Amino acid sequence: MGYSKTNHKQILAILSLMVATLIFVSSWEPLTYKRNSFLTETNKMNLASKRDELEVALEKASMANKTVIIAFVNKAYVEPNDAEYPTMFDLFLEGFWVGDDTRRLLSHLLVVSMDTTAHQRCLFRRLNCYRMAAEDDGLAGEKFFMSAGFLEMMWRRTSFLIQVLNKGYSFIFTDIDILWLRNPFTRLVTNADESMDLQISTDEFDDDASSTRIRINTGFYFIKSNNKTTSLFQRWYDTRTNSGGVKEQDVLQNLVRHGILAQLGIKIKFLNTIYFSGFCKFSLGDFRFVATVHATCCRGIPAKVLDLKDVLRNWKRFREAESFSVPTNTTNNFRGIVHGACSNSWIKKIS
Repeated sequence: MGYSKTNHKQILAILSLMVATLIFVSSWEPLTYKRNSFLTETNKMNLASKRDELEVALEKASMANKTVIIAFVNKAYVEPNDAEYPTMFDLFLEGFWVGDDTRRLLSHLLVVSMDTTAHQRCLFRRLNCYRMAAEDDGLAGEKFFMSAGFLEMMWRRTSFLIQVLNKGYSFIFTDIDILWLRNPFTRLVTNADESMDLQISTDEFDDDASSTRIRINTGFYFIKSNNKTTSLFQRWYDTRTNSGGVKEQDVLQNLVRHGILAQLGIKIKFLNTIYFSGFCKFSLGDFRFVATVHATCCRGIPAKVLDLKDVLRNWKRFREAESFSVPTNTTNNFRGIVHGACSNSWIKKIS
C-alpha cells in the first residue's frame, strides 16, 4: 500500500512536469517568432542602409544643382599593362590636372568601382568612390569590344545610371578613356531657359545639332534628371533582351532613329566633334577649341594608353606655347596629331 502511494506521487510528479513542459513550449514559440521578426527588421535596416550609400556618395560629389560627373573603373583600368605605367586611370586623372579649368571638377567626380582593386585605388586617390559590383560579378578584367563581358558591363552600367536619374541627380557620364582638356560645361547648354534634356557626343558630326542621323557615342553625355529622361533610359535598358547581341550604344541609336525622342518630348543636342573630339576622326581638331578627346575607334587598353599619352604630350606643348604668346598659326599646327596605335589596333596586337 505504501508502494502504491509512492508510485502515485511519482506519476503525479511526472504529469506535472509534462504540463509545465507544454506550457514552456507553447510560450517559447511566440518568443522565437518575435526574435525572428527582430532579425528580419534588422536585415531590412541593413539593406536600406546599403541602398542609401549611393545617395550619400552622390550627395558628397554633387554640385549645388544636383549635378555630378560619373565614371566607371575596374581592375583593368587602374592597373598597368605589362607592369608599365601610366594606367588608363592615371591618364584620365592627369587630364583634369593639366586641363584648362578642370582641376576643381574632380571634387564633383564620382568614381564607380566594379571590383575591390579598382575601389581601393580610387580611395587611395582620395576621390569620391562608390563600389557597385560584388567581387564575383565578373566585371574586373579588360572587356574587349563586343565580347560577352563587354556587353554585360555596358548594360550593368546603364542599369546603375537609371538609379542615379531616379534619385533626382543630373550627370555628365564620361568613359575613362577620355581626356578632359577643358571644362566641358563651357560648351554645354546649362541655361535653364534653354534647357536640354540630353547632350551627347558623336563619332561624326554633320553640322546639324539636332539631326537623328548623326552617329552618337555614349561614352560622353550630359543628361538632366526628369520623367522624360528616366523613361528614355528605362526603355533603353528594357530593349536589351531583344537586342540580339548588339551593343547598348547601337540600341539607343536605333531608338533615336525610330522616333523615341519625339515620343517622349526629349530635347537633345548632338555635340560637335570640334569641341568633343575622338579618334574616329583622322585629326583631333584644333587644340584652341577642343574640350575632350576620346580614344574611340580603338581596340584594347594598350593602344589607347599609347595614343592618349601622345595627346597629353602635345597638349602640354600647346599650353606652353600659349603661355609664351606664340602666334596662332603656330599653335594651329598641333591639330594634325594622328593616333597610329589605335589605327593599328584593329590589324595587330599592341604589346
